[in-house]
Amino acid sequence: MERKITVGVSGRHAHVSQEDLEILFGEGYELKVLKDLSQPGQFAAEERIEIVGPKGKLTARILGPVRSRSQVEISMTDSFALGIPGVVRNSGDVAGSPGAILRGPAGEVEMADGVIVAARHMHLHTDDAAHYGITDKQIVQVRTKGDRALIFENVLCRVDDNFGLDFHIDTDEANAGAIKNGDEVELIK
Repeated sequence: MERKITVGVSGRHAHVSQEDLEILFGEGYELKVLKDLSQPGQFAAEERIEIVGPKGKLTARILGPVRSRSQVEISMTDSFALGIPGVVRNSGDVAGSPGAILRGPAGEVEMADGVIVAARHMHLHTDDAAHYGITDKQIVQVRTKGDRALIFENVLCRVDDNFGLDFHIDTDEANAGAIKNGDEVELIK
């Protein structure tokens, strides 16, 4: 059975609530779509913000649509530059994670928590999951090819009718394996 999965490499980014978006950009502000992402309904917005930590600041793009709670996803390398502990978590699991200041053109938001290094994961539509025999929250391995071939362990599978098939890693992981956005990897159960 063919088990090729497309890779999506995620750079640092922020998901923001409507309340925080309005603090950062002004009352009634709405995100402007720059380009659609691999997951249906998700997009990279034109808007960028600064993430400010104890040691430095970095610029990050906002991904839309707005969320119920703000969250920032950085790489381990970014955590060193910001002076924020790099805490690996599944997206949405932010309780007790480090915080930061988000700075936009109209104001700042001080996050008590919500800054994570996103754990590698795979999105699967329910049809793809059935095809591969994968269940929601199953942990799998993924193998790359090439001069810097790797096997990624502890890949969380997320299954939903609204997902597109995609394996997500951050820029540090991609650089370690000389992996580019759109490359293919092999699913190992």
